[in-house]
Amino acid sequence: MAIDEHHYSVTVTWTGNRGTGTSGYRDYGRDHDVALPGLPVLPGSSDPTFRGDRDRYNPEQLLLTALSQCHMLSYLHVAVMNGVVVTAYTDAAEGTMHLNRDGSGEFTEVILRPRVELADESQRGLADGLHEEAHRVCFIARSVNFPVRHEPAAS
Repeated sequence: MAIDEHHYSVTVTWTGNRGTGTSGYRDYGRDHDVALPGLPVLPGSSDPTFRGDRDRYNPEQLLLTALSQCHMLSYLHVAVMNGVVVTAYTDAAEGTMHLNRDGSGEFTEVILRPRVELADESQRGLADGLHEEAHRVCFIARSVNFPVRHEPAAS
């Protein structure tokens, strides 16, 4: 049961019209701008595999980023609630996307590989176990329909 609602807004503006719109598959750019109120514009495109610009962020990268960020923020929350002092955190996350013959696709798995440094290494067992709790409360992980696994590594 939801106790509150939060609403978010974003404006995505296609900037890839090369003069003839979508007259042909190779005739338009995939570039776009992602604007959020009060923040710098994020330059977007499709993955280079799909004729995108490798110098811009693509949706697949941003989905993986959102999962990694959400897990980290959830982990830091459950760590403080359990008296675990985290002194550093990095994640080398990877995602797998499967393409279908009909041109559709979907993510089939994401693996988060958080590396957590602790003020008290004797809490390593507890700290590693908190990844499951962080996953349970992560808003983004709860919203996707594919597995998000965790392979924590000690620093």
